[in-house]
Amino acid sequence: MTLTESGTRRRAGGVRALWAGNPLAVVQRGLVAARSSSWAVVLSGFFEPVFYLASMGIGLGSMIGLITLADGTKVEYAAFIAPALLAVSAMNGAIYDSTWNVFFKLNYGKLYEGMLSTSLGPLDVALGEIMYAMLRGLVYASGFLIIMQVAGLNLSWTAVLALPAVLLIAFGFASLGMAVTSYMKTFQHMDWINMVLLPMFLFSATLFPITNYPEWVQGIIQAFPLWHGVELIRGLTTGALHMGMLWHVVYYLVMIAVGLLFTTKRLRALFLD
Repeated sequence: MTLTESGTRRRAGGVRALWAGNPLAVVQRGLVAARSSSWAVVLSGFFEPVFYLASMGIGLGSMIGLITLADGTKVEYAAFIAPALLAVSAMNGAIYDSTWNVFFKLNYGKLYEGMLSTSLGPLDVALGEIMYAMLRGLVYASGFLIIMQVAGLNLSWTAVLALPAVLLIAFGFASLGMAVTSYMKTFQHMDWINMVLLPMFLFSATLFPITNYPEWVQGIIQAFPLWHGVELIRGLTTGALHMGMLWHVVYYLVMIAVGLLFTTKRLRALFLD
């Protein structure tokens, strides 16, 4: 009897078929492997929104002047785009690890096949990889939040709540990113992810208010997950709070649940069933 066959029989049926309660083992393995990674590549994802903030906030901001928020508050253009770029920073950090890294481990490294031959279940692997992707999103976003504080772009004490909001955003994108990646078979398929991310970045009320677009375009934008993240963090950093922000939280909770469900089912179908 092979090790895989033994593990499959042991997991048959119930929660024990999916969960051994040890996702931190996957996170620990990722941190050990990261020691040999190229940190220049890792840091590039952090500096991208920083450069956007410097160029757009200083250059375009001097031409645009004040922006009026939904509650009537007027803020500098840099303070308007900075929270949006913070959300983008969290998304980038989470997406990079939950897509490209997962794609390589799944199709070339055969890493998950080995993990699932141990006592780990598919939910352990999914949660562990997602938690590891969240760490990168958290590091990017924390650094960006410090830059915002130094530049005076956090306009309210509630900006401190942007950090847990960033974790929520990173969790949502990481879980959905891993679920989608589990269906990718070639490097060409991975280009589809960029084709989705770029327009979402440009149109999610990141650089301009959503009211600048026609109503039918606004409806499409409001379906984007990044728009919900941008609105959530913009409300927290500017102090323009309202009850409608809870819908943004609910959106991400549903996104996380869907991503985890699909990732777990996919890993089980690929390696255990």
